Amino acid sequence: MYSVLIVDDSEIIRSVLQRTLSMAKIPLSNIYHAANGQEAVDILDNSWIDLVMTDLNMPVMSGFELIDIMYKRNDLNLIPIIVISTEGSALRIDELKDRGVKGYLRKPFTPESICTTLKQIFGE
Repeated sequence: MYSVLIVDDSEIIRSVLQRTLSMAKIPLSNIYHAANGQEAVDILDNSWIDLVMTDLNMPVMSGFELIDIMYKRNDLNLIPIIVISTEGSALRIDELKDRGVKGYLRKPFTPESICTTLKQIFGE
């Protein structure tokens, strides 16, 4: 059973991702929601998380800042991260992968692309 943290300032995107996760046929125990990177760090500090799915551009703390914090912390740097964003330059994607990002999906995403990426990460 996996615990997933969805980080996006759009409640609609978080809901769509939760619905997609529920349909992916991956065993899930908990799905947590955060509206920005700071809320995500608070959840990561207090909960076991197996995967983080994050947007990049958010108020308070961006996905970039969240990824940097996770990358630098020994207790968080092995958690796989999937970025779901409208940004998508090759240089940016390479930079994020150097920081441990395991998947990158551009918005608008399809449920199939989410499921494929999840199955690659979880080996399902």
